[in-house]
Amino acid sequence: MTQTTVTSAASTTAAMTPSGLRSLHLIRVVFSLIWVALVFTTSASLVSTDRPTVIAGVLLIVYPLWDAIATLIERRLAGTGSTNRVSTINMALGLATTLAMIIAVFSTIGTALLVFGVWALFSGAIQLVVAIRRRRTVGAQWPMVISGGQSVLAGATVAAMSASATSSLSTLAGYSAFGAFWFLVSVIALSMRSRREKR
Repeated sequence: MTQTTVTSAASTTAAMTPSGLRSLHLIRVVFSLIWVALVFTTSASLVSTDRPTVIAGVLLIVYPLWDAIATLIERRLAGTGSTNRVSTINMALGLATTLAMIIAVFSTIGTALLVFGVWALFSGAIQLVVAIRRRRTVGAQWPMVISGGQSVLAGATVAAMSASATSSLSTLAGYSAFGAFWFLVSVIALSMRSRREKR
């Protein structure tokens, strides 16, 4: 979901291949599942009024940072250099969120949830736009369209509920698990498209 990889439609036509995108999406699935497992085993009980533990703080900081790194990897796979404004915006958003999260983890879980929710909303919107643009060049983008839209809604919900006493890090684990699911569906959809094109 919020895990957003971006390439412009024009540059994707020239360089991005379904196999490269598929490989990166698989890496994203693995990362998300590991992140979810760590949250559930170490930090799921932390609620909005709690102060993040060291482990929770690291997990919260790493998530948007990884998204920025994954966007950079995709841009290099596509060979777009510094010409892709959308990926530049997404990387800047991820890095800004990482910095904001470093500050937030010294406050409360609620503050961290607010930062995460706002980031998920905007990164989901970027993912949605990119997936729509990429439909004609790479194809099989419907999972990313759904994921982007879901990220926008989930991000808005997390941000709105961040101050609630019942809000906890388990909410973010669920969010990330849904993201992993849609990236996995995307891998399958891209694989099926590649097989059809080879026939």
